[in-house]
Amino acid sequence: MNRPEPRRLQRELRLGGATMMGLGSMVGTGVFVGIGIAAAVAGPSVILAIFLAAGVATCNALSSAQLAASHAVSGGTYEYGYRYLNPSLGFTAGWMFLCAKSASAATAALGFAGYLLRLVGGNLELTTWVALAAIALFTLLVLTGIKRSSWANIAIVSVTLLALGSFVVLGIPTAVVEADENLSPFFTSSNGSLLEAFFYATALMFVAFTGYGRIATLGEEVMEPRRNIPRAIIITLILTAFLYVSVAAVAISSIGANTFANAPGAQTTPLEHAARAMDAQLLARLIAVGAITAMLGVLLNLILGLSRVFLAMGRQGDMPPAFGRLSAAGAAPAVAVIATGAVIAVIASFGSITTAWAFSAFTVLVYYAITNLAALRLPARERLYPRWITVTGLGACLFLAFWVPVPIWLAGLGVIAIGLFWRRVLSPVWS
Repeated sequence: MNRPEPRRLQRELRLGGATMMGLGSMVGTGVFVGIGIAAAVAGPSVILAIFLAAGVATCNALSSAQLAASHAVSGGTYEYGYRYLNPSLGFTAGWMFLCAKSASAATAALGFAGYLLRLVGGNLELTTWVALAAIALFTLLVLTGIKRSSWANIAIVSVTLLALGSFVVLGIPTAVVEADENLSPFFTSSNGSLLEAFFYATALMFVAFTGYGRIATLGEEVMEPRRNIPRAIIITLILTAFLYVSVAAVAISSIGANTFANAPGAQTTPLEHAARAMDAQLLARLIAVGAITAMLGVLLNLILGLSRVFLAMGRQGDMPPAFGRLSAAGAAPAVAVIATGAVIAVIASFGSITTAWAFSAFTVLVYYAITNLAALRLPARERLYPRWITVTGLGACLFLAFWVPVPIWLAGLGVIAIGLFWRRVLSPVWS
């Protein structure tokens, strides 16, 4: 059936604001948690895995950038799949994004609560309640619109970057002295072959680079999208890759991959643990503060991104129509934002960080495989970059997706099947 043209969100993000949104999405659980998880799998070679993940992410980022510049609306790959491929692939992309990023947002909220309670000496049994309070607060913030959310994000990211920069600068002397011992052997494996461990670690680290997609997801709210979206994505990716490699190299060179990733208490707070192992208590506290702001930045940006995908799916009829409506002032998709907060709050009470991270790896690789497929269908006049970049991104995503443990990717395929069943059976009810 034909639907009236939906009201559009206001374009209020300039290049700087869009870039900081990307940084807020990427500089979070990836650097404070993900590097530790990947180091536990592949040892020092996680440094090389970060380079490879950044290369794959670059191909995907350029595909996302040209799609967002050509079709600058909320929804990201969900909308691109619909426009350039077919409704089933578009829906699959949106469904994968909702599943993966809702789990990531819940993990960020719990990570924030854990770091905060440890920092103030609080009762860790209150972790879930503190996480739920953070989810509620940031849901209310996102309801006020993109402008206030952007200013809050800039403040959060600034503190996070200060903490990580301090970790790198203050850790370099120890890293230089200890590097020979702690980087050898460079390739190790916690379970299975060295090749399997390395590519699994690369898939895990790819998750840490996927926040740039938030810029595309917010495409409807970026000024001069054809100019600013590609620039913001590329700047974000370069800065994040440099930061991730620097942090991983300093941490692992200073204390060794095993101590960094596998010591008691290191799994959820590896960078803080590394700072303490370097006998830098003040730095450890600064890292804890940076982790708190980073988790909040990720939570804020995921609520923004998820609500915009819910908005797009409501407009297309894959979710109830209420999800596709804006508030009276046009500042935010109110129902979609509230639903996003509710879903994240429910998930926040369940799950393992390691399992959630691996599941996110598979689902976002599928998501970006669809992104690249859509980019291949762009007309020549709308293409900003050579086709070989898109083909490389597509092949790398499909290749890495199946290096995660078999139970994880089987669960991912099952989730896709559930989503397609949802679309076939339930969507017609409100379409």
